[in-house]
Parts: sequence; C-alpha cells; structure tokens
Amino acid sequence: MNVLNETMGRVVWNARTVVFGLAMASCAPAALAEVVTVGIGTQNTTTNTVTGGIVIKEMGLLEKYLPKTGKYKDIQFRMEWQNFTSGPPVTNGMIANTLQIGMMGDYPLLVNGATFQAGPETKSRLIAMIAYNADGAGNGIVVHKDSPYYQLSDLKGKKVSVPFGSAAHGMVLKAMEDKGWKADFWDLASQSPEVGTSSLQEKRIDAHADFVPFAELLPYRGFARKIFDGVETKVPTFHGVVVREDFAKKYPEFVVAYIKALIEANDWVRKNPVEAATKIEEWTRVEKEVAYMFLGPGGVHTLDPTIKPKWIDTVKYDHGVLTRMGRVKPLDADAWADESYVMQAYKELGLDYAAHKASFASYEISGTDPLCGGTIDKPREAGEVWIDGGALTAYKSAECTLAAVNAATRAGKKVGVAFVFDQAFKIKLFADKAFYSLAGKGESATITPFLLKKDAEAHAAAHGGKLGSYADALAVATVRK
Repeated sequence: MNVLNETMGRVVWNARTVVFGLAMASCAPAALAEVVTVGIGTQNTTTNTVTGGIVIKEMGLLEKYLPKTGKYKDIQFRMEWQNFTSGPPVTNGMIANTLQIGMMGDYPLLVNGATFQAGPETKSRLIAMIAYNADGAGNGIVVHKDSPYYQLSDLKGKKVSVPFGSAAHGMVLKAMEDKGWKADFWDLASQSPEVGTSSLQEKRIDAHADFVPFAELLPYRGFARKIFDGVETKVPTFHGVVVREDFAKKYPEFVVAYIKALIEANDWVRKNPVEAATKIEEWTRVEKEVAYMFLGPGGVHTLDPTIKPKWIDTVKYDHGVLTRMGRVKPLDADAWADESYVMQAYKELGLDYAAHKASFASYEISGTDPLCGGTIDKPREAGEVWIDGGALTAYKSAECTLAAVNAATRAGKKVGVAFVFDQAFKIKLFADKAFYSLAGKGESATITPFLLKKDAEAHAAAHGGKLGSYADALAVATVRK
C-alpha cells in the first residue's frame, strides 16, 4: 500500500492560524479572530462519494451547519477541498496532516485505520458511511468491447490492471482467493482509473478492474464490456468518512456539522435524482446517466451514513483477506469506528438513528406504467427510459421498457438511455449493454436481461429460449397489459 514515511507521519498539526486586525479609526487592537483551515479529501469522480464531497461543496451545505456559538463565536473555518482519484493518496494527506477529513472505499478505509493505529501519533476514526451495496455491486472488471473474453477464467495469463490499494483491488484479491488462483494467474499491474481507461481503449491491456463508476462508465462511453461485478464476491462494498482523531476531539461540533451536511446532501439526491444526476455531471464530468444508475431509485448504491454492524464485520473480513496476503498492518476495527458524531448529528436533526441503522431499505422505482398500465409492484423487474433532453419514465417490466423504447423511436424521439435489471443479481444495467434470454413468441414471449453472457445462455437453455442482443430484444418487445 502507498503510505508516507514515518517522518512525514510526524508532521505537527498546524491547521490553526491566528489572524490579527487593527481597528480602522483608533488603531486599537481588534478582537482576536481565529481561522481554522480544514483539509477535506474528496473523490469527485467516484460517484458514491459525491454526497460527502462535491455536493456539499457546491451547495454550500457545510457552511449552513457550522457551529457559531460558544468557543466557535470567534472562529472562522476555511475549507480546503482537495480532490483525488483514489483512496490511498487521501490517507497520505491525512498522515501528513494536510487533510483532516477524508473519504474512500472499504479496503483503503481499513488500510487507513491500520496505518494510523500502527503510527506513533494521532489515530484516525471511522465516523460515517456515505453509500453502500450490501451484496458487493459497484466494483467491476471490464474488457474492450471487441474482446473475446467473457469471464474471469478467460483472463489467465493476460494483462490486467487495477488501482493498487483501492476497493477494486480488494475485489480482485477476494475473487482470486475464492477461485484459489495464485498471484501469477494473470499479469496484474497497478494503473489509475485514467491510465487504465486509456490502456484499455488502446488495447494495451486485456482487462481493467476499477471502482465506482468506471465499470459502468467505460461501457457507457462505448468501448468496454463488463465481465465481472463485485456482487459475485458476495461481500458488501461501501465508501465512508474518516477523520484525524486529534482534529475531531478539538472541534467535535465541526465533525457533527459535516455529517449533518452529508445527511442533507443524501436527502437532496434521493428527492431529486434526475436533477442531482444532471448537476453531478456538471460538477464532475461523469455523465448523468451513469450517476443516475448508481444513485437514482433502484440504483447500484444506497446512500446511508449509519455505521451498521455489518460494515464493521465486513471490515474485519476484508482485513483478513489482506492479512493472508501480507498486505496490511493489524487493525482493531471496533476501536477504530466511532458512531458518536453521526449519532449526535441525527439527534440534532431530530432523526431516529437506531431505526435507520437497523434498516437496509433503499428507494425503488415506483408509480404506474403509462404504456402497459398497472402499478410497478416488482421494482427489480422494472425499467426506465430517459428521453434525450426530455423526461425519464418508469415501466413495470423489461418487455414494457423495451416496448417504450420502440414507441419513442417511432415517435421520432431519441432515447438517451434505458435501464433494466439483471435477473441474476438484481442490479441495474444499461439496457443496450445487457445480454437477453428470449423465450416464447408473440404475447407469450419473455425478455429476461442479464449482465453476463453465461447467465443469459443458462436461462435461455433452461426455458427453451435463445441468447439475444439488445437489438434482438427490441425486435420482440411488445406492449403487455
């Protein structure tokens, strides 16, 4: 893992600067004003961290909740938002004390905690989560769209890259352990999302593993195909927030204010998913369709700041994976997590922390199907169509969703994107990137979407159908009342 040396880790915390002023008229000393600079490490292009960073920043939500009374009466907080493309550099900044707060994925989080626990100075504390998928979806492995490879075993001896130390790297290591593969199964190299993207596009590597949103973003941009999703590891994945303990103890009300801003950011996205996705594209250049796929209703990730026991158990499990491979220092996960700040934020906002902590509910696609009629009562069998420059509409099934695509096309409308759900893992897919099992004919025809070719083939074989492409599925899609 990429960490700074011990000397850098001993940098003295100096985020506090005292500024003096002079009274203009009398030249007498003015009241002492204290400016506290707070470095916050974000990952703007990591879609499931946006409500912990770029959304708070752009909407001015932290300023709304900053403490202004008592010892804070004469304190001015100055935020330095620093953007990174992965978690390990955020840990480096926290060790160097140029960052006091940081956000990152599950494996980088636990390395952050272990690194600080092993150090001689202050510790880091896990204070809140941002978003999660309880089944592990989000991280993934993609190949070039023209690649002959459709599953991990096809990559034996091939060139595969992943950002080392990232959540995606953890996914790769877990997948290898599950399959009993040794380190030489493939030629694994470290590449950042940007380098990995260009390497794959130029066919200099055979596959690239990455975290949110790249396993969806690269296929959406037209040159990649996903062949593995972290959901297959069956281990939860999440992003969370860590803080330097010395800062948190000195300014606990600031930490609570930050979490209150995070809660409001989450609420804004859930209540305004299309607007939020559009704004996220404006702020991060990650296309709105991809942002919506993760954070919209039925999205790949659930926004939730609570620290659930399941996440601590997952940290312990992930730590075991890295320990068996000699890649991490010891970590006392129970001592590292500190719920006191998020609990206080909930209390001050009048929210029920215990109830939210116990719940794994997300928000789902709902409403009435305007084409086929009827209520959308099975949201993970539903779909959505987003007209380019127009409305986003939900439908109750894959058949009705694709029929709506056909209807829009006949009406001369351009479909920006359509979404369906994989029926093996119940995760959201771009309809034009899915594989389909097509069975039956006419009114009795069924269209069943899947992420993986092998799953669509197996379903088709079991139901007397055939494997189909997006075009094939559109050709048989009809309105079902």
